[in-house]
Amino acid sequence: MTQLNFDKLGGLVPAIVQDHETGDVLMLAYMNRDAWEKTLNTGKATYFSRSRESLWVKGETSGNTQRVKEIWIDCDKDTVLLRIEQTGGAACHTGHRSCFHMQVVNDKIEVVGTPLFDPEEVYKA
Repeated sequence: MTQLNFDKLGGLVPAIVQDHETGDVLMLAYMNRDAWEKTLNTGKATYFSRSRESLWVKGETSGNTQRVKEIWIDCDKDTVLLRIEQTGGAACHTGHRSCFHMQVVNDKIEVVGTPLFDPEEVYKA
């Protein structure tokens, strides 16, 4: 299998996440080599948290899991596109379906849509 180039971003590759049925872009995350291998081995979208410096399986806490249906790699082999099946409706930790739920309108950022869940209820410490 073709190897990804993890060298350009200090051991990480961006992972664009897209709903495999609708084509909607749901989120952008990062993967290190371990997250990449775990995703390939389990079929569960696994990412690297830059703030926590650890792996996280999408939906492990919220229940909003991502099952990988297809993986595409860009021409430079340094970015991946995961086409996934989103379970639970929301891909974003804010409760929105997509992390891209804000739009610039007349030079102002506006939130589009309403959250599908309350993050304070889901992510209790």
